[in-house]
Amino acid sequence: MLGFTLPFQLRCCQHLSQQPPLPSPISPKPFYPPVVPSVPRPRIGPGLRASFPVLSGSVFPEDEPDVELGRLLSLLPEEMRRRVSDHAELPQLIEVVMDLGRKPLARFPSGDFVISEYPITVQDIEHATAQVGDFAIDNRAGISRTLHRISAIRNRKGTIIGLTCRAGRAISGSAMLLQDLIKDGASLLLIGPPGVGKTTIIREIARMLANDYKKRVMIVDTSNEIGGDGDIPHAGIGNARRMQVPNSDAQHKVLIEAVENHMPQVIVIDEIGTKLEAMAASTIAQRGIQLVATAHGITIENLIMNPSLEMLVGGIQSVTLGDEEASRRGVQKTVLERKGPSTFSCGVEIISKTELRIHRSLEATVDAILSGRFPNVEIRKMKSQEQEEILDHGPISDSSLQKNGEIMFEEVTKGADDQTSQNESLFKLHVDLVEDSWEHKSPLGLFCYGVRHSYPIAKTLPQIHGVNVDINRKFTLVLFAYLLCAS
Repeated sequence: MLGFTLPFQLRCCQHLSQQPPLPSPISPKPFYPPVVPSVPRPRIGPGLRASFPVLSGSVFPEDEPDVELGRLLSLLPEEMRRRVSDHAELPQLIEVVMDLGRKPLARFPSGDFVISEYPITVQDIEHATAQVGDFAIDNRAGISRTLHRISAIRNRKGTIIGLTCRAGRAISGSAMLLQDLIKDGASLLLIGPPGVGKTTIIREIARMLANDYKKRVMIVDTSNEIGGDGDIPHAGIGNARRMQVPNSDAQHKVLIEAVENHMPQVIVIDEIGTKLEAMAASTIAQRGIQLVATAHGITIENLIMNPSLEMLVGGIQSVTLGDEEASRRGVQKTVLERKGPSTFSCGVEIISKTELRIHRSLEATVDAILSGRFPNVEIRKMKSQEQEEILDHGPISDSSLQKNGEIMFEEVTKGADDQTSQNESLFKLHVDLVEDSWEHKSPLGLFCYGVRHSYPIAKTLPQIHGVNVDINRKFTLVLFAYLLCAS
């Protein structure tokens, strides 16, 4: 009976109160509560900034380069910010230097630019430091979700008295000169002085490996320069993951942790500088994981002579030879040799932002240097967004001698060096021949790099012309070059 009386009672109540009908608790139709449209609230943790969708299609509008540069300039007082913004080379800004009691400088490729006639005060430094994250033990900080780096100078009491505000940028295509090596899965060691662009290239390599070649990439970010400051990585690293290093002294532990916990196919490391880090990198390489790393230096010789980093190139040991072996090699009885396999398969010397020296076999390069020979290298330059190999080795043919002003040098081995067939390798120099220089009979200067022995013999050509040769190495070399004149 209850099933028939309850609806009747409800209808009576509804009629008397003139209220809209209520759903029956025994109605066969399900009850759907009204949905009120609302903007979803993102879940954020402590220290993170909430980001909402925007109509432009970019989830994080602050990722735009102009906006990121503006966030760096916001560290400056208004007058300094205005003067920097009016500079013609603003997109190429390198860094801003602020030292207490001195005039602030903005550094561009063309030189330094004074951005205020008034010296920096304590208030100026406090204004800048209040807008950045905490300074780590290495006195480095950053701006969240950007690639900028803020480095501090402290006095004896620990007070900040100077700042170097360095602009960081993610440049797409900066690693195109290395695309073939990246695609082949080679372990790369990038060497170069500070400010030459090592971090920019290694960031682009990480993005290419993760996005273009679909590999599991883990970045061990020493000072958050590759992935940017903050807990959310910068979009410049693509789909690569990033592990932050709480203390630079513990970087070698983070390297091992990344391999053991996250199963990466590629490990990207910035600034290998200690023996423990070099040992950790060697351990990772023995597990078959591709490595991409940077180290401070100018040439491979700098690593060989660095006792902390020599392990990256296989290590160096002193060997005493017997009388017969020393006589056969034509060397002293005590020589330096490579101790073991190199951690990296390829080495890259970064000469400038547009020029690289490629050592395809890092072990062969080290062996050549230790034995007093010239290493086999390729010099690559970037011109008009295209790759151009300036120095390469390849087969020689008579027909190729007549094309594009290319000059072939054939290398002839002297002595008893019979390591491999590399002793018979050939080198090709691409030379831009200027017609005016031939007409006025002025000598043509060549930059020769990569001739591995002291007695190369040039292939004889129909006519002879004078050449100025510049050997950019430490060894004495006599070279006679024969050039083909325009008919």
